[in-house]
Amino acid sequence: MPSDTLAGANAVNDVVSIEIIGKIGLIALDNPPVNAASHAVRSGLWQAVETLQQRVDVEVIALYGKGRTFIAGADIREFGKPPQDPWLPELCNFIEDSEKPIVCVLHGTTLGGGLEVALSCHARVALKGTKVGLPEVTLGILPGAGGTQRAPRLAGVAFALEMITSGKPVSTQDALENGLIDRIAEGDPREVALSAAEDLVSGTLPRRKTGEIEAAPDQAALEAMRAKLAKTQAQLFSPHKCVDAVAACHLPIKEGMAEERRLYNACMDSPQRAGLIHAFFSERAVAKVPEASAEPRDIQAIGVIGGGTMGSGIATAALLAGLPVTLTERDQAGLDRGTDTIAKNLDGAVKRGKLSTDGREEILSSKLSTSTDLTALSDVDLVIEAVFEEMSVKREIFGTLDKVCKQGAVLASNTSYLDINDIAATTSRPADVIGLHFFSPAHVMRLLEVVVADKTAPEVVATGFALAKKLKKIAVRSGVCDGFIGNRIMTFYKKAADYMMMDGASPEEIDTAMRGFGFAMGPYQVADLAGLDISWAANKRRAATRPAEERYIPIADRICENGWFGRKTGQGFYIYDDEGPRPNPDALAIIDAEREKAGVRPRSFTPEEIVSRFMTAMIAEGTRVLEEGIALRPIDIDAVFLNGYGFPRFRGGPMHTADVIGAADLVRRIEDYAKEDGYYWKVPELLRKMAASGETFAEMNARG
Repeated sequence: MPSDTLAGANAVNDVVSIEIIGKIGLIALDNPPVNAASHAVRSGLWQAVETLQQRVDVEVIALYGKGRTFIAGADIREFGKPPQDPWLPELCNFIEDSEKPIVCVLHGTTLGGGLEVALSCHARVALKGTKVGLPEVTLGILPGAGGTQRAPRLAGVAFALEMITSGKPVSTQDALENGLIDRIAEGDPREVALSAAEDLVSGTLPRRKTGEIEAAPDQAALEAMRAKLAKTQAQLFSPHKCVDAVAACHLPIKEGMAEERRLYNACMDSPQRAGLIHAFFSERAVAKVPEASAEPRDIQAIGVIGGGTMGSGIATAALLAGLPVTLTERDQAGLDRGTDTIAKNLDGAVKRGKLSTDGREEILSSKLSTSTDLTALSDVDLVIEAVFEEMSVKREIFGTLDKVCKQGAVLASNTSYLDINDIAATTSRPADVIGLHFFSPAHVMRLLEVVVADKTAPEVVATGFALAKKLKKIAVRSGVCDGFIGNRIMTFYKKAADYMMMDGASPEEIDTAMRGFGFAMGPYQVADLAGLDISWAANKRRAATRPAEERYIPIADRICENGWFGRKTGQGFYIYDDEGPRPNPDALAIIDAEREKAGVRPRSFTPEEIVSRFMTAMIAEGTRVLEEGIALRPIDIDAVFLNGYGFPRFRGGPMHTADVIGAADLVRRIEDYAKEDGYYWKVPELLRKMAASGETFAEMNARG
């Protein structure tokens, strides 16, 4: 059909254009990279619909997105800024109220505001493979442009509740089967839009104004979701408000949207929203490092030394990312164990739908090679050493790698605590040496600390970040110190927990209090999971340099001396058997004995006091990590704890939490605790300056 070109070369503005093709008014969105619902998109779309409504020759309007996706959601550049007209709710209502039918074509990832625009159209066609969803709950808010009102009208209350409260995208097939979309198609979005418009005119594609559909009552689904959230997300704010909003879908659409807006505003005012938004931005901010402009080295194949839990997990992560891996071990038995672990990890990926059975077989047959000889690593582009945490062993390995690896290969250690400078010094190429601290299980955990030694080359740092991106991990730059960012801070705040345990709180009481704060597990549950022998080894390593003034709590050492290392041995602070985890009475007896030996008269601690001491210690050491330049910015520390240590996401991280508490209050807390232990509790100079000036960690982040 011939195209009738409008004035202005079809352009409404820089990101929205119109074509007239016969009786069809075709609107194209082109706002790379993801057609975010920016002010330009919203205003351009409004103008385009308004223009086409006035055209007497246009009978139907079709809307589609150019590029890789339809509207993928809000424009994150507008977060925190005053909204500009037209607001998205107004635009959605304007689209739905159009007298001329409007059909939209979805492709890629149609999320949040993008799906809300689609729901306000009179018909929806999705290309095969499209993902749709309303993820606003993950940012501490709820869909605020009619999503909680239109989704249940189309797909039913139960389906809408699950999608909205989880924030998870759903497949095209699920969306079709539940009525969220009207058709699945294949082809170019523009051509599908033209075809769908023809069908809308002919009636083969039904036209419906979503707001005029009555939502079927489903009180049982509402009550079931409320009961589920009370058990699984009791501490969170926005999921419960999502249920309240969906419950209003039986009202007339304008009244329902008014209730949705009221609840949306309540979420916006919640501290949890601020914490979740901060967490969201932290994942983007951490990639902005001084070495970001350097060109990363090309990584086509990697080597992994060590087939234990960490080495196998790292190898699995690389294999799942499509990288060929050469795994080395001291003997064939070690290689067999490592290969078996990798195979089991891949089985898990198949079970979760992340990998096909054929893909698993291809990885094991053609992507993974093994050897007991380090010379097998002579041609790899990057080697990751993941052996036991012993400096002499690592130094020996790196001395060998210096001889066998090709020039330009990146030599990385997965050490959790040890000095990367010392390791690098065993080679003739310290510029090529870096720390890549993965977290267990390495093929699942998202965090990767990129530890930069004194002589590490910028392009090697950039390579570490590029590898993290390929592995779909969040990389955080760290300087060199004992434990880097995360383990250094954890070692410090764990002492606060140990002091409370020695002084009267049980491990269970401390764990319960920290779960109440939002952690999935308390510090002693985590210690048992990680293995008490790991911290025991670190304690023995540090013993020679431990200051005489430091109060040392030997309880965990005494537990380890009995061969109890936590989950791996069936008991630690807790017992693990068929009856389920429960406090270990033998560990409690050790605690009592150590208290008596130290002359401690146990006292009680409230949950609030436990949380206060725990968090104050975490923040204090985090501040010192900043002072020393180990972390570049407060947000880097937040990213580490959000993605590697189970810090409750809705609280935004320890340094964000510090701003919520306030520097002045933190200084007062530390000074009060110092009356008991002036060696451990010391006010960081930076925190004292912040208390005097009123500066916040958020302001430091903004400065970069």
